[in-house]
Amino acid sequence: GMRAVSGGTDTHLALIDLQGIGVTGAEAEARCDAARITLNKNAIPYDPQPPMVSSGIRVGTPAVTTQGLVETDMTAIADLIGRAVLDADGLHAADIQREVAALVARRPAYARP
Repeated sequence: GMRAVSGGTDTHLALIDLQGIGVTGAEAEARCDAARITLNKNAIPYDPQPPMVSSGIRVGTPAVTTQGLVETDMTAIADLIGRAVLDADGLHAADIQREVAALVARRPAYARP
């Protein structure tokens, strides 16, 4: 499956190795973009793929924590990312988009007090 390169992270960034699921970083980035999830392809240590393809993705939490999402929301976000990355034919992108929109609507980025 997908695994954190360092076995986990204590910071706001995680580098995820996708080799176990046979998806490149470029494919994962495009699939997540289609689902309105922003992340980027990233090379992993000893990456067999060229840098513009890569075997990993980099995921960060600053945008969602700034918006007010909390640790329990991260589980839902991880699930959405996983589903988007595995959506090779794009058939589920619209459903994932709706779930992303519902998640972030609970805590609008620029809410008025």
